[in-house]
Amino acid sequence: MSDGLFDLSGRVAMVTGTSRGLGQYFARALARAGADLVLTSRDRATLAPFAQEIAALGRRSASVSLDVCDENSIRAAVAEAEEAFGRIDILVNNAGMNIRKPALDVTWNDWNRILDTNLRGSFFVAQAVARGMIARKYGRILMIGSVTCVAGYAGLAPYGASRGGVRQLTMSLADDWGKHGVTVNCLAPGWFRTEQNKVMYENQEWVEYLCDRIPVKRPGRPDDLDGAVVFLASESSRYITGQTLLVDGGISTGATRALPKSRTS
Repeated sequence: MSDGLFDLSGRVAMVTGTSRGLGQYFARALARAGADLVLTSRDRATLAPFAQEIAALGRRSASVSLDVCDENSIRAAVAEAEEAFGRIDILVNNAGMNIRKPALDVTWNDWNRILDTNLRGSFFVAQAVARGMIARKYGRILMIGSVTCVAGYAGLAPYGASRGGVRQLTMSLADDWGKHGVTVNCLAPGWFRTEQNKVMYENQEWVEYLCDRIPVKRPGRPDDLDGAVVFLASESSRYITGQTLLVDGGISTGATRALPKSRTS
């Protein structure tokens, strides 16, 4: 198999939400595969240390201010990115947030904030970037979902609704833009420790319970996503669109915690 199928040399990738977390891991993986990067955050100044890291990998980057809940900010960010590099070949629509609460405690504003960021923001960033991709007849769009695209969890009602919406959005945009040479797929991580959920991983009993439900018996590590993001961004996935790729250690199979032997005898 040709290494060129996974080579991103000469490509420009825009990764939203790269001030911390999985967004930085996605960007590193793309840079190592040869892509130059557009880094985004609501506060451009927070991107400086990571931009230096990308430069150390031998890739160029541009740091852009982006608030995915602000339509004008989206348009300005995409315009600035295209001015810096001339085009955007790959979009990783990563920016997102969560407010973890029991369903009865979710407020109107909680719902709006989560859906506006994760679902509406993902659509309008994709729309803004796709205009240039369609004009050039080439593009790779990676929507970032989660295992909550396909499974429900207590305390995650609006978040799960937003991620389920991202999965549906992926299929619709794939149908819309496939004829223009633009593929749209959803990368859906399972349980990974991030800034949003790190407090949960401080509960060792919960971690053990989680691992019992994951067939590979551990939570995800950020570099477990490297191959998937490069695959979906590269020529190796040129005939794949509208799909959701779960990188979840198998938890979406519905595995459950094993009962003690005394209850199964």
